[in-house]
Amino acid sequence: MKKLRGAVVGYGFIMDKGHAAGYRQRADVEIVAIADVSADRRAAAAAAWPAARIYADHAALFEAEAGHLDFVDIATPPSDHAEITHAALDAGLHVLCEKPLAATVDEARAMLRHANRAQRVIYPCHNYKHAPVIKAVRGVIASGRIGKVHLVTLQTFRDTHAKGVPGWRTDWRRERRYSGGGIAMDHGSHTFYLAFEWLRAYPTAITARAVTMGPFDTEDDFSCSLRFPTGVASAHLSWNAGVRKVMYTVHGERGAIRVEDDDIEVAVRERAPGTPGETGATSWRFEREAISSDWMDSSHVTWFNSLFDDFQGAIERNEFVGREAEEAFLCVQLISTAYASAREGSKELPLPGLAALAGDDVSDRIRKDALHG
Repeated sequence: MKKLRGAVVGYGFIMDKGHAAGYRQRADVEIVAIADVSADRRAAAAAAWPAARIYADHAALFEAEAGHLDFVDIATPPSDHAEITHAALDAGLHVLCEKPLAATVDEARAMLRHANRAQRVIYPCHNYKHAPVIKAVRGVIASGRIGKVHLVTLQTFRDTHAKGVPGWRTDWRRERRYSGGGIAMDHGSHTFYLAFEWLRAYPTAITARAVTMGPFDTEDDFSCSLRFPTGVASAHLSWNAGVRKVMYTVHGERGAIRVEDDDIEVAVRERAPGTPGETGATSWRFEREAISSDWMDSSHVTWFNSLFDDFQGAIERNEFVGREAEEAFLCVQLISTAYASAREGSKELPLPGLAALAGDDVSDRIRKDALHG
């Protein structure tokens, strides 16, 4: 594949230390233009990328660079994702977009439909799938060693909200007009797409609780329970924890997997032969391993190129609105429905799933999934 010419919109922490650092390791990508609304961040971008052209906003970039780009990488606050994506698609560009895909369900739906009409790829940065320890979980489940998965728990603990760069609204995640929500908006996508994968289904209902413990309009603490056709998942996300940590458990018919940051433990049930008419004694075999995944590095730069390889593959296959994009829509839908459940006293609410994407301008595959399950 030819070298891809890319533009960057939003040169904050995750772009500078995560995406851009990943691009430096690639010979098949050239970053030719960068836009940021902050003068400080434009100066930082110009110093780091002296060959790139720098712009004050995405509109100026797309107008000046027309015909010279293949894709745009969007890493702004969620409130701007939809506007920038539509402008990029109108300019004929493929779109790589940070999570969550959008701040509202309507925005996410419109973005996917536009990508389909424009015949350009839209792809979310669901980077937790690319952590080495998560890839190891995928391998254990695929091997069948723990049997069919029916229960998943997901806990993400942080001792503060993720801070932005000093050059522009360091605490923007605590302002709903920029973030769209609190920790559920920030970490809900990671939580939900892992649950989709491990339970091999999409949820049908959710009940949720959200709490704000400070002078903000976004929640600090979020918990939810999800019903799936194949089982259940529960999640707890907090910005008020005493330590930065992720803890996941995946439970199957014959065993379980426990992940705590880089550590993975696989427990498999074994039965000793019994006498006739007896089932035999049950014992457990535990396998423990540390798989370096750099969870403490919030840039997750070591995962980025694996994710970008998948984005590049989607471009090669003309997979304009693929499963990753569909799941990004479902994550936004889940977050929105969870907030509604929390407002209604943790009432269980149904989820329409991909049916909410059905329409004349949706791809045949999505329409089939949406209308027929």
